[in-house]
Amino acid sequence: MNVIIVGMGFIGSGLAWKLARQGFSVTAVDQDQKALDALGDSFPGKRVCGIGLDRDVLLRAGIDRTDAVVSCMRSDEANIVVAHVARSTFRVPRVIARLHDLTKADTYRRLNIQTVSPNAWGIARIGELLTYNHLDNVFEVGSGDVRLVRADVPALLDGATVREISALGEVQVVSVSHDNETFIPTQGTVLAAGDIIYAAVATSASRKFKQMLGITD
Repeated sequence: MNVIIVGMGFIGSGLAWKLARQGFSVTAVDQDQKALDALGDSFPGKRVCGIGLDRDVLLRAGIDRTDAVVSCMRSDEANIVVAHVARSTFRVPRVIARLHDLTKADTYRRLNIQTVSPNAWGIARIGELLTYNHLDNVFEVGSGDVRLVRADVPALLDGATVREISALGEVQVVSVSHDNETFIPTQGTVLAAGDIIYAAVATSASRKFKQMLGITD
């Protein structure tokens, strides 16, 4: 997949390296050559120096043939312009813009532009950390016979696999959050202390699940 990332700040440069390591064809765009140089000599992607709002700069970056554009400059206004041009003029299939001011979210939605807000994520994550109490009920299914619960992986399970905290027909881990990334695990996924897991647990198996996690009533 070809991806253009506009804005080589902390998020942009980190994303450029992450996608490059995963085998994506990445083009980094920034008006500051020093920001592009900071990616390092080993960065395998393409670098384009220029203002991301400039159509010619975007064409040099290959916007007319890319699969995705991510705009993560400091300015919400600049991000929305780049995203709108990518979506409406060049028909880029996937367009994502960084959003600082949450009050502008409706504007992005009207333009059919997906947004990512570090501020919103931070608020949600801090709330999770403050309200966590070993085993949280997130959602009850049906009459309450099955619950979606959230739990932190304790130190004693560091290096354990999802299989070790699963029980057929009783406990099923449905997602794992590790280093700010959430994914659907396999039975062989290795857990690390501090990971957050979400599991579907039969009410009758709640005590068993707690015992698996080393939680005492």
